[in-house]
Amino acid sequence: MFEKFCNKLHSNELFISVEITPPHGASMEPILKEIDKSQIASLIDGFSVTDNPLAKLKMSAILSAIRVQERFKKPVITTISMRDRNKLSLQSSLLGANDFDIRLILALTGDPAKLSDQPEVKGVLERDSTLLLSIIYRLNNGVDYSNKPLYPKPKPIYPFAVSNSYAKDYNTLKKRMLKKLNYGARAIITQPVYDIENAKRLLEIFEEAKEESIRETSKNAEIIFGQFPAIRAKTFNFIADKVPGIKVPKKIIDEMNLAAMDGKEKEEEVGFEISSNIFKEISSLHPKVHLMTHNRFDLCYKLIKRVKE
Repeated sequence: MFEKFCNKLHSNELFISVEITPPHGASMEPILKEIDKSQIASLIDGFSVTDNPLAKLKMSAILSAIRVQERFKKPVITTISMRDRNKLSLQSSLLGANDFDIRLILALTGDPAKLSDQPEVKGVLERDSTLLLSIIYRLNNGVDYSNKPLYPKPKPIYPFAVSNSYAKDYNTLKKRMLKKLNYGARAIITQPVYDIENAKRLLEIFEEAKEESIRETSKNAEIIFGQFPAIRAKTFNFIADKVPGIKVPKKIIDEMNLAAMDGKEKEEEVGFEISSNIFKEISSLHPKVHLMTHNRFDLCYKLIKRVKE
């Protein structure tokens, strides 16, 4: 399963993964039923599962990933946030996940604990996501973080990392990519990209970072363009105004605001057209896409079907 996933990721074929946000509750079953109903699993190469995004309480990412992977027989990229764990807990979580064949790990520093909906939450945050990448490097060599041998050794773990999709200084962005590649990231997933010129620049600096990396594994690393398809003007405006590291062109904002004035149906029609055109344009440039939709699997299905047709 993982070999097929990685071969597809490194091929010239269209590769699509879809993000799942676990519930604020004690069962994944309602979300699994929504995925079933949408039929999205038949169109994609794998899922990803978030880990308490925005420091809001959700079900365990690892346990959620186990349910998804067992249900749909698709690899799941499981997010692990540095915010909530020290290096002892990180290693313990990775070893347990490995036994359940959860082996695609997205290393994330995590949103600040101050954003949490839980009272007086404090982040652990021993270091940024490169600590988790370095732990994975050691585990893949059969030792723990203190270089003590592990018996039995873990099955191979495939580390992923993240990147902003926009910066005023792309050299700074390239340095961050390079740092993560040097720590062993096999792929970097960007925040949502809404502009083809932005995508071209990201692809360019990623290739430069690969060339400069000291890791042999970096030569086959991939960049995966994040996509957040939206059909409402308020969503585009929120992303543009409130989410750092993403740029939404003014043309899109203006078009969506005008469409919203003509009613919800027109707004959603225009939003879908914009989102599908962006998806088609970005995937034509580089056919590696990660869809984030706050569990709107029906929207993902329609979008992918539209682009593939």
